[in-house]
Amino acid sequence: MMTEEKKDTNPIPFLIKLILWVLLYASFWSLGGVYKQYPWLNNVSAGLNLFLTSSILFSIGRYIMIMIYKKRHEKRIVRGNFVLGINRLTVVLNTSVATISLMIAFGIDPRDFVTSLTIVAMAIAVTFREYITNLISGLFIMFSDQLSVGDRVAVGEHKGRIVDINFSSLVIQNEDDDMVMVPNNMVFTSPIINLSAHRSTLFLVKFELPLQVAVDPDKLEECIQAVLANHPYLTGEDELQLKVVELGKDYVKYKMEMHAKSSSNKVHKQVENEVFKEVLKFKRAYDNNL
Repeated sequence: MMTEEKKDTNPIPFLIKLILWVLLYASFWSLGGVYKQYPWLNNVSAGLNLFLTSSILFSIGRYIMIMIYKKRHEKRIVRGNFVLGINRLTVVLNTSVATISLMIAFGIDPRDFVTSLTIVAMAIAVTFREYITNLISGLFIMFSDQLSVGDRVAVGEHKGRIVDINFSSLVIQNEDDDMVMVPNNMVFTSPIINLSAHRSTLFLVKFELPLQVAVDPDKLEECIQAVLANHPYLTGEDELQLKVVELGKDYVKYKMEMHAKSSSNKVHKQVENEVFKEVLKFKRAYDNNL
């Protein structure tokens, strides 16, 4: 989402398009005879004019809609993807106009082109049916407040945090830090649980130890549980089980799930820090016994 916000505040692309548009219109006045003498140049300028004019209007419209949206919701927390949806929709509109502009530049009448495509339109729709439905589903997700970038969700067998929403899929980073591409259609055809809709207090603590130190995971689990028992920042509802995530050649990766009383990252980090300290004590005790 930070990338999208930077796009909103970067005026350079808009200024470049505006300058090109002004120069193009100035050329219409000063080089009118040249355009009449060379029809191909007239077609190119007409296509460029259509693209620049439309793109500038789309940019202005996008900016106004985002400003109105932010103004209306400045006093409350918004979980939706309105800005993301507007940005992606603007890209689609610009791409569509760019295609029409290229046709005009090459002397092709877009109306004739569309008419000729009508014959094979059904075949194209069938061929790209999955992509089209995913695209439409992606737009619905972007403009809804049900899911948002940063939410922790469970879709089918996949569970993790949404890091991006595009026209084809939800990009989910699972608990093993793998990027999973979930087709947008699954949001509407499969049960999905938004674990962050209520500002979930669930968080994970991950760490790894050398294989020779990790020979007694039960004892390590008891040590961590003793530190976290009746912890003021935890709900006390978790069993606090230490789970083995990965067993490597010379290391073991662990994780532990727990619920805090607050969704504050500061609280989560503090609990995580206490777990890490206990892990270091466990390792130091092992080293001293060698």
